[in-house]
Amino acid sequence: MTTYPALRIHNDEQGYRARIESLPLPEPQAGEVLIQVDYSGINYKDALAGTGRGKILRRFPLTGGVDAAGTVVRSRDTGLREGDTVIAGGFGLSFDHDGGYARYLCAPADWLVPMPLGLDARRAMILGTAGFTAALALHRMQVNGQHPGLGPLLVTGASGGVGSIAIDLASQQGYEVTAVSGKAALADWLRGLGATQVLGREELPGGDRPLETAIWGGAIDNVGGAMLARITRTVVPSGSIAAIGLAGGAELVTTVMPFILRGVSLLGINSVDVPGALRREIWQHLASDWQPRHLDEILTETLSLADLPDAFERLLAGRIHGRTLVALND
Repeated sequence: MTTYPALRIHNDEQGYRARIESLPLPEPQAGEVLIQVDYSGINYKDALAGTGRGKILRRFPLTGGVDAAGTVVRSRDTGLREGDTVIAGGFGLSFDHDGGYARYLCAPADWLVPMPLGLDARRAMILGTAGFTAALALHRMQVNGQHPGLGPLLVTGASGGVGSIAIDLASQQGYEVTAVSGKAALADWLRGLGATQVLGREELPGGDRPLETAIWGGAIDNVGGAMLARITRTVVPSGSIAAIGLAGGAELVTTVMPFILRGVSLLGINSVDVPGALRREIWQHLASDWQPRHLDEILTETLSLADLPDAFERLLAGRIHGRTLVALND
């Protein structure tokens, strides 16, 4: 094979657009490997990049997709050999380097994680960046002292990829999870993943005072904005909030009161620039003791490259829940 299909994103005099194109097979340079990609996934950032509704990409044209999993077919790195199965995510993928929406991906070897025992390419990409981010959030919270005894763990944006996996991970580790979602029809699905309670967005308790009644032991927040501000006022002393997303807005209007009077910690979760050792540790957890029990229920769609533009629109319109797998091997 001398060419391969890829979803290329352009921004030029003809406008912003994403389309499938045939690209020449790249040759890895020193320290790089060439991967035959079997699966990728769809994340919120992928939809923003694919539609141009977020300033994600730093050069054009570029292949989209922040995730990929597949097999090394050519290596110029001593640590990875042909036939090794690997996970790619974060770093420059679909930012300033071609990403995983392609049958082949050439990337620096130190961006890759060898597939841990207990996962394969398909299951790794059901998890993808969403699962890695949820696990990283819980890891950082627990390093900071979070434990089930502090009280219920709040998960906002619960029907999305990060939220649904976070519910599964936290509940299996003994947390009582309260899910917040604007999709009332998915309440039973969220309970099936491990949520004890499901609240609508308008049902989230608390007001606008600097401190409200402390309810939540901690929170994994995918929304940001006014919802995150309200959560800061209602977390118990020494609880942690993992801030992951900004679907509800990037501004945070609050006071220092929760932080200096209750010792609440606000932890920013950046899944892109995670050092290799920690990245491998998190993936090892996801392959073993933290592997979600409900991956088959969390996966709601499997698509091809051709389906991606429509899926991006549906995701941004709130018409996708759980995780969407992208199959490159058909």
